[in-house]
Amino acid sequence: MTERNVLGGELDQCGTDPLTGFHRDGTCTVGPQDVGLHAVCAVMTEEFLAHQASVGNDLSTPRPEWHFPGLAPGDRWCVIAVRWLQAYDAGVAAPVVLAATSERALDVVPLELLQANAVDVPPDLSALD
Repeated sequence: MTERNVLGGELDQCGTDPLTGFHRDGTCTVGPQDVGLHAVCAVMTEEFLAHQASVGNDLSTPRPEWHFPGLAPGDRWCVIAVRWLQAYDAGVAAPVVLAATSERALDVVPLELLQANAVDVPPDLSALD
């Protein structure tokens, strides 16, 4: 069964440079092994990266042993839904690509918050109502 995005459509690719996703397939597909829910396709900003480092989630430093290249502003990355919400609560939420964000993110983050931080515009604008 294919995961859907938060708008109910097919889950788009989040990023391939660097290659993102819990399964390193470019998508925010979570599946049963991803207990952290790497479900939110976020566009990295300096503020988001600095905040994550300040709470012990360093996303900037490369970790080759985990096949993690380290991120820079502008990179698209599947982030853990709880971590994205934590940044939102701190006022530094990263922009979200709704079409590439797994519907499983809605287990943690209300759709309204994701929509308020969206950087993509879906073809059917009624999904934003």
